[in-house]
Amino acid sequence: MTGIESIKNNLIDRILTTRNEKLLQAISTIFESTQNDDVLSLSSEQIEMLLMSEKDIENGNLISESELNDSDSKWLN
Repeated sequence: MTGIESIKNNLIDRILTTRNEKLLQAISTIFESTQNDDVLSLSSEQIEMLLMSEKDIENGNLISESELNDSDSKWLN
């Protein structure tokens, strides 16, 4: 189980067993106030770049991280 899954399960267990209404209301308020943070809006340019990236992947136009680092080093020097 990953760290985030463990945290989620721990929170679920604690929420299910608590009888503290104020605590549950506070948790609910936190979720409501952060709900908009979970939604990411992309501009049309960002969407276009992501679509171009997907096409590159499909066409095999990829380089490894080490190749990229080597290229960057040559370009910077």
